Amino acid sequence: MIEGIFTPQARRELEAAIDWIADDNPDAAEGLLRAALQAATMIAVKPMLARIRTDLAPSRYRFWSLRGYPYLLIFDTDMDPSVVARFVHQARDLPALLNDLEQ
Repeated sequence: MIEGIFTPQARRELEAAIDWIADDNPDAAEGLLRAALQAATMIAVKPMLARIRTDLAPSRYRFWSLRGYPYLLIFDTDMDPSVVARFVHQARDLPALLNDLEQ
């Protein structure tokens, strides 16, 4: 299921976050995975629910904060259906981290 909704980079980022959290709290890691998959499935169908952040990325990308987790899903709405292009922690240097997103 992850393969169809997440780009390879976003999948690696999600898996790294899950692995890191699972070292201390496997239940929280499982919760993060469930929350990410639910959000990705919903936004893939209804991308306009997510925010545009032109301060961080071109307007083709939409941002969704995971409730209860400090992570962002960043969707590429030029894809049909929309896919998660990146999965990032909100405390990261987002402008530097996302400067490779295409116009």
